[in-house]
Amino acid sequence: MSNVICIAVDGPSGAGKSTVAKAVGAALGVEYIDTGAMYRAVGYGMVQRGIGVGEEDREKLEAFLQDAEIDFRQGKVHLNGEDVSGKIRTPEISKMASDCSALAAVRAKLVAAQREMGRKKSVIMDGRDIGTNVFPDAKYKFFLTASAEERARRRLLELEAKYEAEVAAKGAASMEKPEFEQVLADMKQRDYNDSHRALNPLTKAEDAVEIDSTHMNIGQVIDFILDRVAE
Repeated sequence: MSNVICIAVDGPSGAGKSTVAKAVGAALGVEYIDTGAMYRAVGYGMVQRGIGVGEEDREKLEAFLQDAEIDFRQGKVHLNGEDVSGKIRTPEISKMASDCSALAAVRAKLVAAQREMGRKKSVIMDGRDIGTNVFPDAKYKFFLTASAEERARRRLLELEAKYEAEVAAKGAASMEKPEFEQVLADMKQRDYNDSHRALNPLTKAEDAVEIDSTHMNIGQVIDFILDRVAE
């Protein structure tokens, strides 16, 4: 491998991109950048400030983005110095992340930050448009997917664990108990939103290697990518 490399891992929500990219980055000694967490951090900041995605809130959004600082430290995403990693994995923030990712101002802010990160050092990034828009010249591109039902099943396990942990720690949860049908419906809506937005929709790069992980475990996906990079 050359001194500086970029590995792009794109795909729909719930495909396991973050888990895979983090493990591949650790194995190769390159920094993992969770771009989805960056959009979630912006979404979290918007929710906290009561900023919507409508035209009526455009000035407030622009002011927020101008001052917003989003960075990674030891695998944690920070918004204006605050570690928000544990606050951005809720259904509400997921929806806002999807909604705000369609806004040109938000994408311009975060894509510029992502490109700057990749310019300075070797990185592995996962997202929706890394291989098609952020780093179209990336040497290694992968498109990780799975059936909507399998992705919903995986997400349900995550949400159930979060729900049960909150109940055990606080006696109550900040979210409703997750149900498969609702998780699946949300997943399909997220897929539609991501693939039909006007600005950089989710699509597989022509030169990306597609990996359908419906019947694969995480270890198999990781090994597949590591073997490809080593070729």
